[in-house]
Amino acid sequence: MFMKYQIACAALALLSSAPAFAQEEPAGPVTVSGSVALVSDYRFRGVSQSDKGMAVQGGVTLTHESGLYAGTWGSNLAGWGTFGGSNMELDLFAGYAVPLGSATLDVGLTWYMYPSGANKTDFAEPYVKLSSELGPVKGLIGVAYAPKQQALGKWCSDAACTVFNPGDKEDNFYVWGDISGAVPNTPVTLKAHLGWSNGNSGLGPNGTSLAPTGKYLDWLVGADVAIPGTPLTLGVAYVDTDIARVEENYIRPNFSDLGNGSSIARSRVVFSLSAAF
Repeated sequence: MFMKYQIACAALALLSSAPAFAQEEPAGPVTVSGSVALVSDYRFRGVSQSDKGMAVQGGVTLTHESGLYAGTWGSNLAGWGTFGGSNMELDLFAGYAVPLGSATLDVGLTWYMYPSGANKTDFAEPYVKLSSELGPVKGLIGVAYAPKQQALGKWCSDAACTVFNPGDKEDNFYVWGDISGAVPNTPVTLKAHLGWSNGNSGLGPNGTSLAPTGKYLDWLVGADVAIPGTPLTLGVAYVDTDIARVEENYIRPNFSDLGNGSSIARSRVVFSLSAAF
């Protein structure tokens, strides 16, 4: 608990100092942007990656005036039974964003890494996103497809691994939509998300499946509040999936809270405190 308190204090110090970093960046063809955040639960496509506990997150992106960009983003994880025992996710990404009429087309690739975890946990996922703005409303639709890789393979049929198929490779498809809108004359922005996963119905060789129950929906509704006079934004969101309890049973105990055995895909209210620079 004391260590978590120290991490939280360090993250808050970064949050408060973020504007200073932005002011020091010289003008030029390459811009630097990023964010740091504290979240009460790290939810990835509706499923907790932090054992329903707090996570410290941050990332940096370098963007060229041509539209090319590259960056990295990281978060702590649960460190229990999934991701090969890794307690950290580190993503590397690169892509190209180009104006397309009144919209922006973004094509890129994310490489998901789990440092200090077991072998065959890392995987690549290309994506295409189309975003646009209409007044205070922003919308985005995206498609991500991870081609067949061992990290996503169905090596075991269940948590007890009664059928072992080492070396199996599987792919994953994800489509989603996001919408957000600022409430006029307030610091509040409303937001919503809906996504659909179609992939391997299992936890992969080391718990890295992107769709552990095969096919499911995830959604989010919430709000962000910019705190006046600070670089901070306070967020709150209701996150849920349509994963049925019977679908979870065959991948327990991995697909449950280590502390009390509860589901890591049930509805939850998630709070966040973040700053962008």
